[in-house]
Amino acid sequence: MDIFLIKALQFFLAIGLLVLLHEGGHFFFAKLFGIWVEKFYIFFDPSIWKWDGSIFKFPRSADKIEAGKTTVYGMGWLPLGGYCKIAGMIDESFDTEQMKQPAKPYEFRSKPAWQRLLVMVGGVLVNFLLALFIYSMILFYWGDTYLPVQNMTHGMKFSTEAKAFGFADGDILLSADGQPFKEYGADLFRSISEAHEVIVKRGDAEVAIALPGDLNLLNMIKSEPRFVAPLIPMSVDSVVAGSPAEAAGLRVGDRILSINGRAVADHNDFVFELGRITDVLSAAVTPADSLQALSARLVVARADSAATVDTLQAVLRADASGAVTLGFQNSALSRYEPVTISYGFFESFPAGIKYGWNVLAGYVDDMKYVFSADGAKSLGGFGTIGSLFPSVWDWYIFWKMTAFLSLILAFMNILPIPALDGGHVLFLLYEIITRRKPSEQFMIRAEYVGFGILVLLMVVANLNDILRWLGYM
Repeated sequence: MDIFLIKALQFFLAIGLLVLLHEGGHFFFAKLFGIWVEKFYIFFDPSIWKWDGSIFKFPRSADKIEAGKTTVYGMGWLPLGGYCKIAGMIDESFDTEQMKQPAKPYEFRSKPAWQRLLVMVGGVLVNFLLALFIYSMILFYWGDTYLPVQNMTHGMKFSTEAKAFGFADGDILLSADGQPFKEYGADLFRSISEAHEVIVKRGDAEVAIALPGDLNLLNMIKSEPRFVAPLIPMSVDSVVAGSPAEAAGLRVGDRILSINGRAVADHNDFVFELGRITDVLSAAVTPADSLQALSARLVVARADSAATVDTLQAVLRADASGAVTLGFQNSALSRYEPVTISYGFFESFPAGIKYGWNVLAGYVDDMKYVFSADGAKSLGGFGTIGSLFPSVWDWYIFWKMTAFLSLILAFMNILPIPALDGGHVLFLLYEIITRRKPSEQFMIRAEYVGFGILVLLMVVANLNDILRWLGYM
């Protein structure tokens, strides 16, 4: 429960901050141009609390709206977003009665197209700039610490598909199409998927591997075992007290050679076999089935003698997530030397802008996979977003996740879908170019269509979360 509360608190804090500033962007430009903002809400109705905002009057030039036209500020209980209800605007409130009345000078529809355009892009602009600012401050405060793949002296472990292209276990990745790899992560997979040539270090020689340039990134990441992963030698660095490993007699320095008759060449193979056992356990029907799935036979090379090989019997244990564990630590990755790049205050801004832009470019490039069957299954709702936050409070990860979500919010909102900011921007650009305003009836119908699309996407994303939780995905 504590883990759930910590993740939930981080999620609500991040989403609340992003929604507040996003709607604040619309609010700022609306007030700047003297447009009446009827409501300013964080999250959706019904209200937890609200107050009349007549004491807030900004700027003075916008105060000359009719008497009584103040803004109601509040917070709803439903954390699906927020809204800034602007008078004289067709939005998700579907206030058609207001639109039947003659236009007032303080309404959105009475203002020039360029002012309305700034009001609509205000939220996206704030989220985009906020993300770049957060990334800059992260680099200024913490610097950029990463583990270069070139420093992973044990090299990489490759899947059968990767080996078919010419990769070999133990290869050290150097570059893709002439661009050096930085660290193991999504960018490395993306670079390989788009590369026509990858250079690896194999022994003392550099080897060029030809690739088609259009590998499916989603398959590379989701496949088990993965297309590429850091190769971790098989060794027992420590045994967890009270664990199945301790009960079975596993000792520090031992090497596991096989589990249930399946050979284990490295720690990667061992983790894969545990995943296989986890799948068998999840399909167990009776307690006897579960016990059989958890019973494991280990062949172990003892640390005290190269010639001593023992067979151990262990009863594995499933953790809270259902994953099977044995109970020992392998800290091979921690022996690699990370690199830290520090930035001064003014240096952090161009570095943060570059970092944020690369994150956004990668996210946009990956959007093409959403339209595939596997991509649709990968969509996640609030549960997926919340699970991305760590189970312990970590300000570094919190701010990094907040910046990433801010970029996503900016990009998703600027998509040209009616009911989103991008839909309004599209119609405003049409009006500016053609000097013809779309009819209010057309705008209302478009808003209904766009709202329906958004509801459908939200249902699919959150249904995926439920199916994952139930174990069907």
